[in-house]
Amino acid sequence: MSSRVVNESSMFYMDFCPNCSNILHLDECMGEIRHKCQVCPYFSPIKNIMLGSRSFYKLKEIDSVLGGKAAWENVDSIDIICNSCNHGRAYFLQVQTRSADEPMTVFYKCCNCGNRWRE
Repeated sequence: MSSRVVNESSMFYMDFCPNCSNILHLDECMGEIRHKCQVCPYFSPIKNIMLGSRSFYKLKEIDSVLGGKAAWENVDSIDIICNSCNHGRAYFLQVQTRSADEPMTVFYKCCNCGNRWRE
């Protein structure tokens, strides 16, 4: 019989080879799952297989960093040429994205096509 280390908090266990004391790895041979030593020829069939499944929580939807559509509702516009449609006017929004001793980042949104860029 091989030595076994059990961690009850996660129901994880490791079996060790009785011949050379290395960790036994899972192996499948002819449809049968077994523990197998990778150093010596020892193997041991697994009689009670308890398979588990994992479920993942639904991740929260990511909001726009600038505050979404509401951030662009009451902003001013400025004369600047859009790179996408060559329109001459765009809305602008200034946000402090870096440390306080660095200048604010200016975000633009074209009044015509809605293209966004920053400066």
